[in-house]
Amino acid sequence: MLISVWPNHWGRPARSNATMAAAAVVLMLTLASLSTLLSWLPEPIGPNAAQFSQGARTTLWLTLWSGSIGVVLGVVAALGRTSRHLVLRQIASFYIWVIRGTPLLVQVLFVYFALPVLVPGMDLPDFASAVVALSLNVGAYNAEAVRAGLLAIPRGQTEAARALGLGRHHVFMDVVFPQAFKISLPALVSNFVALMKDSSLAYAIGVVELTNVGNRIQAQTFQPIPTLATTACIYLLLTTLMTQFSNAIEYKVDVEGRQK
Repeated sequence: MLISVWPNHWGRPARSNATMAAAAVVLMLTLASLSTLLSWLPEPIGPNAAQFSQGARTTLWLTLWSGSIGVVLGVVAALGRTSRHLVLRQIASFYIWVIRGTPLLVQVLFVYFALPVLVPGMDLPDFASAVVALSLNVGAYNAEAVRAGLLAIPRGQTEAARALGLGRHHVFMDVVFPQAFKISLPALVSNFVALMKDSSLAYAIGVVELTNVGNRIQAQTFQPIPTLATTACIYLLLTTLMTQFSNAIEYKVDVEGRQK
């Protein structure tokens, strides 16, 4: 029986590398030039271009930090969920159950207001609190995606690897997890892109991200249509660039198995 491992030609598709590089460059150029581009627009956008630009940067940083931590939490929770140890399964199941069963806004408010009361010394600033809440949230959804990938691996793969004399650690790291990660990658990418939009809920605890900036400006100028339309367009631009980058990652690891 054949055993799939990490691709020997991980960086083989030059097209995917070029797409990822282009998306990253365009994203950086967009953030760098966003203030200048918006400054050409009439009121109330032009005079507040710098605020929109800073809000977009904060949104991106929230997404990158929370998404990265969320992937790690998702893998750990998925391993706990599929563990042979009852205690680990129960802890992971409880975490996933609570996070998936409660609104993200409530989680953000809980981390910011309630956590310092429950755990003295955990009085985090607004940005750090938002990162913790968003990470815990996306981590629970990532856990189910990774768990689905782990359960999708045929049992024969593990049996064949052990028959070849591989230890349990090598079986998991070299045979099971690479395939499971490849299967779960589309869902992980989707969660990451959705996280950028979910980060807008950080406005509830005072994080000056893109949605917060839009709300403040429309409240000051009493012009909700151009302000919120600009906010939506910036979100659309950021999510489009992130989607292009994530699509290139999927193509790089050949998720659909089209490369020969």
